[in-house]
Amino acid sequence: MNTVKSYIIALAIILTVSVFGQENSTLIKVPNGNTISSKALNEYIEKTMDSLELPGLSIAIVNDDKIAYHNTFGVKNLKTKDPVTKRTIFEGASLSKPLFAYFLMKMAEKGQIDLDQPIYPYLEPIFQEGTVEDTSLDYYKILTPRIILSHGTGIPNWVKGEPIKIAFKPGTDFSYSGEAYQHLGAAFSLKLGIDWGSKLDALFIKEAALPIGMDRTLYTWDSKYESSVANGHIKGQVNPNINRFKKVGPGFSLHSNAEDYAMFLIEMMNPKNITKATRDEMLKEHNHFREDNTLLKETGQTGWGLGFAQKPTSNGLMHLHTGNNQDFQAYTMFIPEQNYGFVMFTNSDNLFPFLEKLEDLLGEHF
Repeated sequence: MNTVKSYIIALAIILTVSVFGQENSTLIKVPNGNTISSKALNEYIEKTMDSLELPGLSIAIVNDDKIAYHNTFGVKNLKTKDPVTKRTIFEGASLSKPLFAYFLMKMAEKGQIDLDQPIYPYLEPIFQEGTVEDTSLDYYKILTPRIILSHGTGIPNWVKGEPIKIAFKPGTDFSYSGEAYQHLGAAFSLKLGIDWGSKLDALFIKEAALPIGMDRTLYTWDSKYESSVANGHIKGQVNPNINRFKKVGPGFSLHSNAEDYAMFLIEMMNPKNITKATRDEMLKEHNHFREDNTLLKETGQTGWGLGFAQKPTSNGLMHLHTGNNQDFQAYTMFIPEQNYGFVMFTNSDNLFPFLEKLEDLLGEHF
């Protein structure tokens, strides 16, 4: 009897250890066909973060419409040493853009906006003389959501209060522009008759974020996140100021984390809240780069869809976007053919050297 009891206890211990080991050694598929254990990835990330003095990180990987890996590392603030947790949120910088594009595509499905109608009629009631140079005004008046989302406006990235000068006829070339996204957000709000602060953000959360499981993502500030937001860092120095945006900045103001944004990547690969046709329209190339385009020469990216850049790879067509608010940086990519997605947020100015090191382990991601 004692022998049987001992055997059962021993077997239970073996099974418990086995299950525990499996839970802590998840295998993650990467685009080149390799697999890596979550334990090995954790160890590599910790070592690399230490070598680069990266303060904090939120990272997630999607395999086959599920979050196969999600973890956080480091601290929210180098002075306080408060740890980054899975509830910590970061500035998403330009990762704001593809998510806002998704929101607008959802609104287009509902007939709330036409991608090919100029936005100027909605802005005209508040349009101020001097916003656009006189020589560019005719071009400005033909800007549409489709042209803006695919960065075909000819408007500089940011004009910083200067009159807008449009470099080419909209829709004929590429010019990355956060400024243009801001005008699109304002125009959409005016069309709906709401302010482009909390009311527009509430609509985004209701129509886009919550239906796909993003419950810690927003464009305007909510005081309930005061204790869980990370501080930014530049060259190892803490920025004590938290950006508490009162207006939706479609080009820059997103707060989110890797787990939430991974839900967006899952939606882009297997849409549930928009139709497949709408998703396909987002991922279709709307702006093909010319041969002398700097991004084409330096990165191999070939064009832009409605929200994401595109790059052909040996593993399939990669859709990607970078984010850089200086003291916060972020990056995301996904390859639909592989059902693979990747996203990371950091509270510092040295994410991209970290990404380069991470590619040594995971293969091409940028």
